[in-house]
Amino acid sequence: MIETTTPQPKRTGLLIWMILSQLLAVGSLAIWLVLAGLSVMAFDQGPNPEAGTWTFVIAVWSYPLIPLGLVIAAWIAYAKRRNKLAGILSGLSFSPPILFYIFIWITSLIGP
Repeated sequence: MIETTTPQPKRTGLLIWMILSQLLAVGSLAIWLVLAGLSVMAFDQGPNPEAGTWTFVIAVWSYPLIPLGLVIAAWIAYAKRRNKLAGILSGLSFSPPILFYIFIWITSLIGP
């Protein structure tokens, strides 16, 4: 009995993309570290900080959980050969902060 199997598509491009996107995610975490350090200054308002301050600080300090979860999900999808999903999840791991930095850069160019 001869079994014919279909050849698996090469996934080296996807693997390179996943590694590159994770390096960009690590880069965004380096910038996040500076922002997280500055977020401590939100408590310099006095003895009675508002609830909005706590919300801001919790949002800033919980940010690394998002890329970490997306990277883990991307590698699980890659292992299950769900290539498109793996590429999308890997790209989402760094895109929000990069888009935010581009937005800040554009608004600083527009005006005062």
